[in-house]
Amino acid sequence: MVIDDSRAIRMILRKTLENLGYEVLEAGNGKEALAVMDREPAVSLMLVDWNMPEMNGLEFVKCLRSRPGCSQVTLMMVTTETEIEQMITALEAGANEYVMKPFTEEIITDKLRLLGIVA
Repeated sequence: MVIDDSRAIRMILRKTLENLGYEVLEAGNGKEALAVMDREPAVSLMLVDWNMPEMNGLEFVKCLRSRPGCSQVTLMMVTTETEIEQMITALEAGANEYVMKPFTEEIITDKLRLLGIVA
């Protein structure tokens, strides 16, 4: 699932994941993503923006990690937040990886390879 309030970023990340063979769901913020998870609980990978309305990415990560059965979902923050403190905060909250915008398809693929998700 791609969670970002920017339609353009969602489209770019969707294309990247589809090129890797994923079926992709989308949400415009954390609240929408939780609603999607209620309907589609088999989601195994989420690329999450930090800065979104209603429920930001950090709030979403914390909320998802507190839900039973969601500890195995792989979460990658894909954000404009570039301070090391934000990266540490996101990882401590339960994100598995952190990518700073702007990014390339190769960067996303390399991070997913590091997570053992793509060969």
